[in-house]
Parts: sequence; structure tokens; C-alpha cells
Amino acid sequence: MSLKTLFFAGFLLFISMPLTSYSANQLGPKQDYVGYADKPPVIHWPNHAYIAVQFVLNYEEGAENNILNGDTQSEHLLSDIVGAKPYANQRNMNMETLYEYGSRAGFWRVYHLFRRYNIPITVFAVGMALEKNPRVAQALKTSGWEIASHGYRWIDYQNVDPKTEKAHIAKSIAIHQKMLGRRPLGMYQGKPNVNTRKHIIEEGGFVYDADSYADDLPYWVTEYGEPHLIIPYTLDVNDMRFVAAQGFNSSEQYFTYLKDAFDILYAEGKAGHPKMLSIGLHARIIARPARIAGLQKFINYIKSKKHVWIARRIDIAKYWYTYQYPKKDDQYRQKRLAQIHLQEQLIQDDFLRVKS
Repeated sequence: MSLKTLFFAGFLLFISMPLTSYSANQLGPKQDYVGYADKPPVIHWPNHAYIAVQFVLNYEEGAENNILNGDTQSEHLLSDIVGAKPYANQRNMNMETLYEYGSRAGFWRVYHLFRRYNIPITVFAVGMALEKNPRVAQALKTSGWEIASHGYRWIDYQNVDPKTEKAHIAKSIAIHQKMLGRRPLGMYQGKPNVNTRKHIIEEGGFVYDADSYADDLPYWVTEYGEPHLIIPYTLDVNDMRFVAAQGFNSSEQYFTYLKDAFDILYAEGKAGHPKMLSIGLHARIIARPARIAGLQKFINYIKSKKHVWIARRIDIAKYWYTYQYPKKDDQYRQKRLAQIHLQEQLIQDDFLRVKS
């Protein structure tokens, strides 16, 4: 074989090699393109419900990118300045006041709406945001709602190193404990990386996480040891589409989209295959008067229907651990159910203490 042939063969081998070699740990969770497929689990939601409807309020205002928070740029996402660009090493005063609207006015409009309808919801609360607004924290503590963790900061964790991310998860838990008197049992990082779920599981106290959009039902993962529950979230039935390039432009569009999603899943449940509808909200977005009209209209619509379970995520987790756990008579399952029971008791005690 000539030198030229050998060189050419070596060159072909070189360019066919991957640019980077990754270990299984570096690659993170496995992908699953199959899921339940055509054999979903047999589900009997409480009170023979055809559908579980779950509202999530993301409380993020005060934890976004800002040089006052030690960041290198201003925030640019999820506001009424659609297509905003981050300002390097500068403040964006318009962006800041849009976020302030969420904590100053928006939260209270949403809070009073759900209290008026006596609807239990889950709040994804960012640690730094809670810490900056004790009035909101106190209202949440006594609301009867589930307060899950949304991390310590509302930033992108894609390239945050493991040590820092673990420290942020721990700090968020500590803030929940300090401000609310109880730790969170659910976790939604929101902008995770390949290590996030591993960190959540290794922390040891979370009964579920929500960093998935992969299904209409909860599901289990076992690649990090004991069964870990995923309760998927959604980005389509989400008010963030009011501030997206292609999204809702009126409360009527929003209501119609939510209603269509509900009607399809309700019909599937009536036919024997109940699902979950998870609706995402943000105080700085949905609470604008013209937008919240669509949410109120949707609440009235589902309230007019029978066989609807409006639940917190912790309620759905309790159901899944009780009836859908992949092992039998497992001590880990009993531990998780005991955690949920204690959390329910703490939430109820704080709620009743205020009422009395």
C-alpha cells in the first residue's frame, strides 16, 4: 500500500471520528421515545374525574438577570418587550419595571382570583424572588397551596457548573424553609442542564420534578436509583405565549386554546383514558387586566363541568405514589408518602391558623 493511500485512509478515519467523546454521566438522562405508547396506565382520578386540571403560578420576579443581582447582563425573556436583547453590564429599566409589575400588582390579582374560586394551585417559587417579597411569601404560606421550588435564580442553568447548581438548589430549599416554614417537595428548575435531575434526586427530599414536557401523564424514571416521579409541565397552554413572537394576542384566543385542550382531554377521559392538563401562569403576564379575563372565563367553563379534578401537583404525586408506583410494598414509596402527608398537614395547619 502506497504512502499516499495510507495517508488518505488515515484522513478518512480522522474526519469520521466524533469531535468530542462523552461518558454516560456527561450525557445525562436517557431519552425515551416510547413512553406509555398505546397502553397507558389504568387511572381512576378521585371522584371519578375524567381529567385532572392543574394550575401553576410561576413566581420569578426579583430573581431574573440583573447586574444588581451580580449578573453580567439584563433580563430579556418573557416580558411585553417581545424580542428584547440583553444589555451587557447595564440595567434595562423598562424590563425591570415589567417584572416589578408581577410582584407588586400581578401576583395579588392572580392570588385573589384563585382564592375567590377556592381553587388549589401549585406555585413554582424562585428562592431569591421569595426572599425579596416577604408579603408574598406570607400570603403563600397561608394560602393552602403547594409551593414547589423553581430554583434559587430565574436564570439559564445550561452552563452552570455542578457545584454552583447544587448550592443553588440547597439555598432555595433553605429559603423556602425560612420564609414558608416548610421545604418544597416538588422542583422545576425551568432551564435545566443534563445534570439537573441527578442533582435533584441526590438532594434526597424531592418527591417529584417537573422538568419535562414529554407526556400528558406523570411517569417514573429509575436511572439514578429508586423510582423518581416526573410530573410533566407544558409550554403550549401557558400564558408565556402572550409574549411570544407567535402566540395569543387576546384573552379570547387564550380562552379558546385552553378550552380546546380541556375538551379533547376531557373526552379522552370520558372514553376511559384520563389525562392531566397543566396550565402555566406568570404574575407579570396573565395578571394584566385584559389577559386575566380569559383565565377567569376558562375557570367558569371548567367549573360548569362534572367529573373534573382541580388538583395541586402534590395531590397528583400522592395519587401516583399510591396507585401507580412501579414496585410493591416498597419502603422508599412509604417514605415518600409520609413526606407528602406531613407536607399536607403543614399546609393545612397554616391555612386554618389564619382562618381562625
